[in-house]
Amino acid sequence: MSLRTKIQEAANALMSALRASRKTRVISGMAAGLSLVAFGAAGVAPIAPDAADLPVTLVVEELPLPDLNTQIASLSPAIGQFIAEERVRPGDNLSALLERLGVNDPQAAQFIRSDAEARALLGLRPGRRLQATVDADGRLLSASALLPENRDELKRLVIERGAAGFTAKQQAVAPDRRVEMRSGEIRSSLFAATDAAQVPDAVAMQLVEIFSSDIDFGSDLRKGDRFQVVYETVWQDGELVRTGRVLAAEFRNAGKTFQAIWFGPQNAAAKDGGYYDLRGKALKKAFLKSPLPFSRVTSGFAMRVHPVSGQWKQHKGIDFAAPTGTPIRATGDGVIEFAGSAGGYGNLVVVRHGAVYSTAYAHMSRIAARRGAHVAQGDIIGYVGSTGWSTGPHLHYEFRVNNEARNPNSIAVPHAVALAGDELQRFRQVATDMGHRFSLMAGDAVQVAAR
Repeated sequence: MSLRTKIQEAANALMSALRASRKTRVISGMAAGLSLVAFGAAGVAPIAPDAADLPVTLVVEELPLPDLNTQIASLSPAIGQFIAEERVRPGDNLSALLERLGVNDPQAAQFIRSDAEARALLGLRPGRRLQATVDADGRLLSASALLPENRDELKRLVIERGAAGFTAKQQAVAPDRRVEMRSGEIRSSLFAATDAAQVPDAVAMQLVEIFSSDIDFGSDLRKGDRFQVVYETVWQDGELVRTGRVLAAEFRNAGKTFQAIWFGPQNAAAKDGGYYDLRGKALKKAFLKSPLPFSRVTSGFAMRVHPVSGQWKQHKGIDFAAPTGTPIRATGDGVIEFAGSAGGYGNLVVVRHGAVYSTAYAHMSRIAARRGAHVAQGDIIGYVGSTGWSTGPHLHYEFRVNNEARNPNSIAVPHAVALAGDELQRFRQVATDMGHRFSLMAGDAVQVAAR
């Protein structure tokens, strides 16, 4: 409908309203008026111009470019620098390491050998990484490496070449601490199982120490025994720096389950804690089950034919077979009561554990304790040998009560004091978390890692 037709219809409506009643005329008139206004507005509204019809103006402006020589000069130092990284190899010396890094700089080598700080590079263990920045002529511009680990903090050695020569300094670095979880099954030996589960040897040895009061790892292990372990690791620059403490562990041996959780008093030193089971009962007993971490029993506490005299008599100790030189541990805290040669016992050490208990260790190849010295449980007091009335390398171990030899497997020794009160409540929070981790690993033959 055209605009003219719409206006005509509005005018006709207005005339009709004039012929109607007064009230009707007023209402109809207002409506017609509004319609007329609307159509009028539509008729006079301006139409926007088409963008294609707008004028176009071309603006040209010259921008100044940086001087090419200046750009090249600013890039030239970087162009002539190369970054190399090498790992220290067994038998490496400084010359071999610098050669692999592409460093041909006698001045740098002399500085590293003579400077007190820089000489730390000479103590890097095999496997550690060294990074170096070298120019096109083989001159060392900078070098950095993590220093041999310190249990409390990590430091990085930084060597830099300046206008006045080389400088070396140590910088503290924040390590990346992680928690690892692993599980495995015994098929042949503990270390074969931990290797298969990618558990570091240092952690495996901690497992032995933690459960040595309940498990003799030389004779008690069975095929099918399982373990789960949660432990700390310290990383830096994506590299494992060291393994830390075992935080929790579970060992299933011959149908029995042993659990251990590390817990320390609040606001105490990190070394002041100990291991407890899930109920808060201390695991440490007064005596270890064996003075040797790995061995086998060749003769128990029983009647036997003496291998030297040929007589039928009571064997008042336990013989552990082990190679000559195997370290012997004190099974409990005490004082060295005797250390020397004692006839058929050969080289003998006797440790007094209070007024009632004492332990004896015979046939040693070498004694590593002196009379009157205090020893702690697990301290090395000598080494396996074949001295005295012995037919081969082994350790003869006696457990004495009031100076009378007794079968150590028949003696019930007390545990350390259990947790109580607020410490027990705090421990239960830790135990709940570790119990959850055990549940995650339960029945899983493949190791699990949590970081």
